Amino acid sequence: DMASKYPVAVGIDAKAGYVAVEGWAEVSEMKATTLAKEFAGAGVEAIIATDIAKDGTLSGVNIDFIKEIKKASNLPVIASGGVKDINDIKLLIKNKIYGTIIGKAFYEGTINLKEVFKTIKEKK
Repeated sequence: DMASKYPVAVGIDAKAGYVAVEGWAEVSEMKATTLAKEFAGAGVEAIIATDIAKDGTLSGVNIDFIKEIKKASNLPVIASGGVKDINDIKLLIKNKIYGTIIGKAFYEGTINLKEVFKTIKEKK
């Protein structure tokens, strides 16, 4: 109901492809792609997809997981978890992923925001 009145982005946090709940303390039996499909026709504007096994690790984005969520929902997806450097940004752009959350990579200095914005501008 809320998505019919306001712009809404829904977060799906997952580990090994299954939805994580209770502050990531538990992993449910529901596949993240199944949940993503439920939002396909619900008026949701985007999905923020987090691979919690990658979050904060600077080990690179899980592009396969992000692509699966995009395919299942047919919605714009914002990638979260594991972004390491500009190569991850380029990979996301190449796969037409709507956006990403850059956290630890920024704080640790492994990514330069000026370079990110330049890369985005060049791809448009």
